[in-house]
Amino acid sequence: MKRTLLRAVICALFLGFSIGSNTMLAQGRGRSGSTNAKEMAPVTRTYALTGVEIMQAPGKSLGYGTILIKNGLIQDLGPNVSIPGEAEVIKADSMIVYAGFIDGFSHTGIPKPKNDNSQRQGPRPSGGSAANPTNERAGIQPHLDAGTMLDPKEKSIASLRGAGFTMAHVVPRGRMLPGQGAVILLAGDSKEAMVFRSGTALFSQLAGGPGVYPATVIGVMSKYRELYEQAKLAQKHEAAYTTNPAGMSRPNYDPAVRSFYPVIDGKMPVLFMAKAPLDGHRALMLQKDLGFTMHLVGVERAWELTDKLKASNTGLFLSMDMPKEEKPSKKKADKKGDKKAEGEKPAKEDDKPSWLEKEQKMQEKRKAASYKMHTEQAGKLAAAGVNFAFSSEGTKASDVHKNVRTMVANGLSEDAALAALTTQPAKMLGLSQVAGTVEKGKIANLVVTDKSYFAEDAQIRYVFVDGHKFEFEAKSKKKAKAKSGEGEATASASGMKRILGTWSYTAETPGGSGDGTLEFVDDGSGVSGTITNSQAEEAMDVDDVTLNGNDLSFSFSVDAGGQMLTIEVEVTLDGDSFEGTMNVGQFGSFPLSGSKESGPDR
Repeated sequence: MKRTLLRAVICALFLGFSIGSNTMLAQGRGRSGSTNAKEMAPVTRTYALTGVEIMQAPGKSLGYGTILIKNGLIQDLGPNVSIPGEAEVIKADSMIVYAGFIDGFSHTGIPKPKNDNSQRQGPRPSGGSAANPTNERAGIQPHLDAGTMLDPKEKSIASLRGAGFTMAHVVPRGRMLPGQGAVILLAGDSKEAMVFRSGTALFSQLAGGPGVYPATVIGVMSKYRELYEQAKLAQKHEAAYTTNPAGMSRPNYDPAVRSFYPVIDGKMPVLFMAKAPLDGHRALMLQKDLGFTMHLVGVERAWELTDKLKASNTGLFLSMDMPKEEKPSKKKADKKGDKKAEGEKPAKEDDKPSWLEKEQKMQEKRKAASYKMHTEQAGKLAAAGVNFAFSSEGTKASDVHKNVRTMVANGLSEDAALAALTTQPAKMLGLSQVAGTVEKGKIANLVVTDKSYFAEDAQIRYVFVDGHKFEFEAKSKKKAKAKSGEGEATASASGMKRILGTWSYTAETPGGSGDGTLEFVDDGSGVSGTITNSQAEEAMDVDDVTLNGNDLSFSFSVDAGGQMLTIEVEVTLDGDSFEGTMNVGQFGSFPLSGSKESGPDR
């Protein structure tokens, strides 16, 4: 089994395909070279997490005990749980179990269109005139279902799961009315296995079709009202025709119009994307005039809408993305350009700041104030009584933990943060009976951390999705210290600059040589990156990039059939080349070498 998994890991790294959830269960080749077509069933779907602190809900700990998982459900929990013989016992002493996190809004698992200019799935459609286009051309396809668009192998699924998320509310990509949302489980080999519930929300945006009506925000709002009123009339006509069709024309069963029926009946909320506060005001105006239930998503300055959100009882899916923290500039302005008028002599060199220095300081103050408002807004929204849950849209999965901690450090309580990850999205999405808390009979969606999730160096060790176990290797203490800033393990910004850019690499493994590229970028809060191989287009995120002198280290994770393996790389730089090792956990270390292809210092 170990040899089979090693081959699978090597393939995932260098031969360009993802490891499916059955890889660890598939029988490998015998010594004769024959292959068994039949896959082995899982040894058990019964697990017992022992010695764990059970965080049943935000602010409610049940103390230490055992959680029994069987057939995808929480079978029992507490201090005195009888463990059946078929159970796999996981000794998680002193670890903490939380309800699996729920992503309130994202495009997780929905492949990006090849042509991002139109934000559509596939080529740009045609039909009708610019003034009277077809619905498809205008981006009006509210009947489409996000669940049918899923790609179970899309890398964002594993990335989000690695951040502790077990369910996600996903929507189609598009323009004005891209389609309907679906709640998915973040595990499964097929769309059918992943989709938990369809038709969860009507996704709407103030984004018109390119070059066709409605192209403007005002045009979109007018078209929205038109469709809504058409739907109300069509629904009445259809109901009357069903009761007694005599003497009545047959209804026009327009799928775009009929998609509004459950919204009109109050059975489906509208999920409205409104990044700018002004768009939020416009969406709230439509809600008030038409009377539908609504949740806003993507509002970047949500604090400006606090009063209206609270008054209208509108829910908010708040992005966990954080803006770049602007640090004061150390570069002084050039006083040679500080003149009051053309021909006037430059100001004397003295202690008085130039006009350019004053402007720089004003800009820095404005940016610092904006950053402060963004980091404090979650806490202020919670204090104001606004209902909100977290959304991963626009957020790197590897930044989730750090960004949530930033919000907690700036006024959001830990209980409110945990609620925004669990109970709040469950409530807003109608999932409270099956998810959001750790209770007997609920879906076995769980997150297990080695200490409080809100601790700086907390690590996720297990994630259970629908009772399926995903295990994560603990990161080394060396990396944990480097990440927290202990000692001098992290280099200065100027030192890190030398690694920015694209590197080619070659690794020698028992499966042969593999090669690919590494790319390091400055994301504003530090250095991050991606790693790819020459046989695949997909890139894996690189984490914990650390430079200590000439010693460079980083890590990345691969999904090995339910067990997340952390690959740790340690190399020594020598000018524009490096040599070192790639540590694949229990499978050993392999030589790795590379050279720089491009970068800011070349």
